[in-house]
Order: sequence, then C-alpha cells, then structure tokens
Amino acid sequence: MGDEQHFVGWSVAWAAFTLAVLAWGIGFYGPSVFLPTLHSSRGWSISEISAAITFHFVLSALLVAYLPDIHRRIGIAGTTLGGALLMAIGLIGWSRSWEPWQLFLAAIPSAGGWAATSGAALNAIVARWFERDRPKAMSLAFNGASVGGVLFVPLWLFLIDWLGFQTAALAVSIVALGVMGWISIRYFRLSPTSLGLSPDGNGVPTVVAKPTTRLSRSSIIRMPGFLTLSAAFALGLFAQIGLLSHLVSRVTPDVGATTAGLLLSLATACAVIGRTLTGWWIGDHDRRIAAAINFAVQTVGVLLLIFGNGWIVLTFGCVIFGFGIGNLTTLPPLIAQKEFDRKDVVAVVALIVAINQAVFAFAPAIVGALRDATSGYGTAFGIVACIQLLAAMVVLLGRKAVVPPARSA
Repeated sequence: MGDEQHFVGWSVAWAAFTLAVLAWGIGFYGPSVFLPTLHSSRGWSISEISAAITFHFVLSALLVAYLPDIHRRIGIAGTTLGGALLMAIGLIGWSRSWEPWQLFLAAIPSAGGWAATSGAALNAIVARWFERDRPKAMSLAFNGASVGGVLFVPLWLFLIDWLGFQTAALAVSIVALGVMGWISIRYFRLSPTSLGLSPDGNGVPTVVAKPTTRLSRSSIIRMPGFLTLSAAFALGLFAQIGLLSHLVSRVTPDVGATTAGLLLSLATACAVIGRTLTGWWIGDHDRRIAAAINFAVQTVGVLLLIFGNGWIVLTFGCVIFGFGIGNLTTLPPLIAQKEFDRKDVVAVVALIVAINQAVFAFAPAIVGALRDATSGYGTAFGIVACIQLLAAMVVLLGRKAVVPPARSA
C-alpha cells in the first residue's frame, strides 16, 4: 500500500486547490468587483451590468452539463488549459468594453472559462484519484474556492485602484494563464492508471470487467435520487448566494462599511473551517443527513442576521452561516459518490453544478427586488431561511428514493 504522504494524488488535489483559487477569484468573485468598477468608470446602469453577469453564469451553466463529454474528447489537462485561455480572453474583454452590449460578448469566453474550471471540473480532477479519502481530498480542493474569495476581492480592488481596470485585468490574465497552464501540464495530464496505481494510492490497479454503458443525461435527470439531490442544493445555493450578495448591505447600517466587509471575509473564512471539518468527519456517515444538518445550521445563522441588531449577534450570525457555505459545493459530489455508479458520478455532478448555477444566477436580483419591495431585508432573508429549511426536507426525502448501487472493487 502506498504511503499517503507520497501519493501523487495529493499533489493533484493541491493543484486543484490552486486552480480553484484562480477560477473562483476571476470567474466567480471577479464580477462582484467588476460591477461597481464599470458602473463608476463607464456610467452604465447597475441593471445593464448585472444582466451581463447573469448571462455569464447562465451560459456557463449550459456549458458545464457537457463538460464530461469534453473531458473524454480532449482530456482534463487540455480542457483546463483551454478554459484558462478562454477565461483570460473574457477577462480582458470585460475590462476593455466601452459599450454595455460588449459585456455580453466578453461573457461568452469568460463563461466558457468558468465552466471548464469550476466545481464540476474540480470533481473530475479529484474523483479519479480518490475513493476512500475522497471527502478529505475534495474538501482540500474546494477550499481553494473560499481562499480565492478571501484573496481576490481585496486584490482586485487594490490592482484596479493602482493600475486601472484594463492593466489589472491584463496582469491577472497573464499570471492565471501561466499558472493554470503549468498545473494542467504538470499534474492534470496524469492519471492513476498511467502510474500503475489504484485510487488512494493502493498498489497496482485491480483488473475489472469493462465498464457498462454510462447513463445518459436524460436518464440521470429522471432518477428520484438525482432529482432530490439536485433540487435540494439548487434551493440551498439560491438562498446562500442571495444572502451573501446582500450581506454587506444588510449589516452596514449596524456596524459600518469597513466592519461589514470584514464580516463577509469572516464568513468566507469560516467556510474553509466548516468544509475541512466535514471532510475529515463525514467518512461513512449518512451524507444526506449531514447535508440536512448543514442547511439547518445555516438557517440559524440567517435568523440571527434577521433579528440581530448589534455587532456581536451579527458576527455570530455570519460565523454560523459561514460554517455551512463551503459544504454546499462539496457535499453534492460526496453524496453522488455513494448513490451512483462510479462511471456516472462525473456526469451526475456536472448536471448538478449546471442546474445549481442556472438557479443561483438569479438569486441576487430576486433578493434585491424583495428588499426594495419591502424596504428592508427582514422579509427577503426570512424567505431565504424558509428556502434553507425546504432544502433540508428535500434532501432527506431523497433517502427513501435512493437504492445505493453495487460498488466496484
């Protein structure tokens, strides 16, 4: 049996962590900085820029569903390298748009880059290297997403203020393309079979019968287990993204703008802690029950943010909600690992990520509309809490719908 510390799969997981830092820093958190930058420098309306950002996420959701097919055709390394190039082109396009309609053109390559490097890609990179230790490896890789948020939001603000949006975007594009290209060639072109290993580094791979035909996307989306898994996390992420996009606005009147920004960073940092602890604990525990508990914990955090009016209560609300943030991206692949045949997991996860992204792309606008309609966040965040509880019920409902498949050796 291989020594875990020298198993190359852990190097691949760290490379996936690095990919996540860059991908989320540019493709996910970047637009939240681009919006005020373009609004103030170009004079365009918030609604025009927000529409382009929504287009970026919705288009990438459509592309993610086909990511397993692209991986099979050109490989994970080639796909990631191509995604890095598209992301760089899109980023430069965002910074050099001088008419609002040009943002939609820039969103096409940026959406392709984000689709090729986001959650479904991380799952595909890590899954083939790990079976027993997949929760730990997955939590490591996805922690890069949270680190990307902590690092890139202030980095974007600093670089744009220092260099201007165009030069900052060009500099980040060059660095990101170089780093993503290197880790793609160095790590993502490898596979356990190419090194004569089994998942988790266990010696020579066991010879098994040729895998049966993979399930089609249309077959997967009709399965009750998939429907409850996908619906639960689509609801949960809609609630989570909707709240996070308005968190600073909600707490600023109570604690001030500077402290509000720190509370958002604190919530993101707590996501790393919560995801890591879950990855080490979950093991053979029922992963749907773990998901329901996660939704319930986040609901408590939302309630504190609704009814709290001092910095102590609001800080506790951000911490409690933050502990569950990261698990909403790592738990779906871990549940799918237990409930679907290994050859179908990558396709299942890609579909879940696509559906989730298509749903949560509209969350900031809807929560904002509720806030404007009611002149406050009480009703909007109350609906967020109800959606979290509904997600907990849906994910538990799926326990009766799932008959775990026979696992291959």
